[in-house]
Amino acid sequence: MKKYLGILIVFFLLLLQLACKEQSNFILEEKDVQADVQKENINGNANDFFPTSTTNQIIHHNYYTLSYHEEHEQAEWVAYQLQPNSSSTTDFKRPYFVEDPKVQTASADWRNYRNSGYDKGHLCPAGDMKFSKQAYDDTFYTSNISPQKPDFNAGVWNRLEQKVRYWADKYDGLFVVTGGVLEPNLKTIGKEEVSVPNAFYKVLLRNTNGKFHAIAFLVPHENSEQPLYSFVVSIDELEKRTGIDFFHQLPDDVEKKIEESKDYKEWSFK
Repeated sequence: MKKYLGILIVFFLLLLQLACKEQSNFILEEKDVQADVQKENINGNANDFFPTSTTNQIIHHNYYTLSYHEEHEQAEWVAYQLQPNSSSTTDFKRPYFVEDPKVQTASADWRNYRNSGYDKGHLCPAGDMKFSKQAYDDTFYTSNISPQKPDFNAGVWNRLEQKVRYWADKYDGLFVVTGGVLEPNLKTIGKEEVSVPNAFYKVLLRNTNGKFHAIAFLVPHENSEQPLYSFVVSIDELEKRTGIDFFHQLPDDVEKKIEESKDYKEWSFK
């Protein structure tokens, strides 16, 4: 009797182990499906709104796209679609910054930033890509960073990034373009002479019930306690400053209307 009881206990434990394994696989598969949906949404919609490239070196990653500027050793813009609730509370382990293998001219080495006094400032924030580990890790390519003063990076620029996440949740998603204003004769850091922009920008586009709304920010590269709406500019003004055509793929009448305006009343700054 004891022999049979022992066999039954072993059999029960095997069944329990198998059930736990199946549950674990289900959870992993569910996370993979969520990431695939996010990827499909980004690749399916963002292609319609990519800006022009002044360098003709456009790099497509799974969850964001960038235009790399070799002269300045950074992206002139990074573009991605930010879905609602993308910035989850998941805490992934921060990977090391690495060179972007897709940049033909080679992106700058992270060592250029060492002892420079500048942060490795994300253009596509890691905090916007917490819906999957791969998406999060991909933001640590050096093609996606720009030299930023620490108090700027942690101050006004961080405030703007948080507001963008708020709007993505509120307005059911946004298309985001961001970068430093890359101009001649900028200060540089490191052996590869990575340019330090004097200003950074963000351009946001949303579609609410078939109607497009856009807003652009041009933020001087210094910390500020000014309200975010004080940095709003027209997209036309930003295009003149950067040489980039942001929403050229929209119908001309729609593009003209959203790019000449700097009215921010249709965006909640509360």
